[in-house]
Amino acid sequence: MGKKAKDKGKAGDGGTIALNKRARHEYQLGDRHEAGLALQGWELKAIRAGRANIGESYAVVRGGELFLFGAQITPLIQASTHVVADERRTRKLLMHRHEIDKLVGLVQREGYTIVPTALYWKGNKVKAEVALAKGKQSHDKRDAAKERDWQRDKQRVMRRHNRDA
Repeated sequence: MGKKAKDKGKAGDGGTIALNKRARHEYQLGDRHEAGLALQGWELKAIRAGRANIGESYAVVRGGELFLFGAQITPLIQASTHVVADERRTRKLLMHRHEIDKLVGLVQREGYTIVPTALYWKGNKVKAEVALAKGKQSHDKRDAAKERDWQRDKQRVMRRHNRDA
């Protein structure tokens, strides 16, 4: 019994760390890619404690490498006593060269943006899901909200209908 309870919150369970819900609202998301994240020790401890936020983050290509800007990992007081911790530091995203080249081509030619949509555990490593995205116009956002409301209402009516039948 003790083993299960201990493993429940363990990092290796493949769980989601943080989601960027705003990205789904602000952008039309296209191809999704998995990227590793170059982290320091204190950042990993803070992520295990659930202190990561990627709501305002974005990815940029500089010098043929991919970097994550604006991701916030709030340091734990006890984990970063000997290091000056910058919670919004630029972190390197780790991808194969051919994947980065493909993303660079689409960003430059087609006008896409690279947006992180999720952070999650894969084994004992932290991975970031990045998506190619195009910005939505305000009328597209309204249409998406209407569609979401209609789907919710439709489900509500179907549940009520099935319960009454």
